[in-house]
Amino acid sequence: MDGEALISNDVLAGYAADAAREVPGVRALVGKHLPGRRGVKVADDDGRVTVELHLEVAWGVSIPQLGLDVQRRVGDYLEKMADVRPTSVDVIVDEVATGA
Repeated sequence: MDGEALISNDVLAGYAADAAREVPGVRALVGKHLPGRRGVKVADDDGRVTVELHLEVAWGVSIPQLGLDVQRRVGDYLEKMADVRPTSVDVIVDEVATGA
């Protein structure tokens, strides 16, 4: 059968958000910097998919390590669920949670 299957950027953003939340130390996604996007922006420029995540992280975590873990998890998850390997995953820490 001929044809093409496309996955919307909104679906990819949902997958990216789910994957980021699974990383220990990620408390939440922060949507105030990306209104209407729930803290995740996915762009597709001629097949080059980029992801931008705005996060709240737990106090005391290593932010560089957390960033690497989120990048790895999001890339692997998008590849597994949608057969899409992002060219970049930008992790922006907007807030550090204080307290439990």
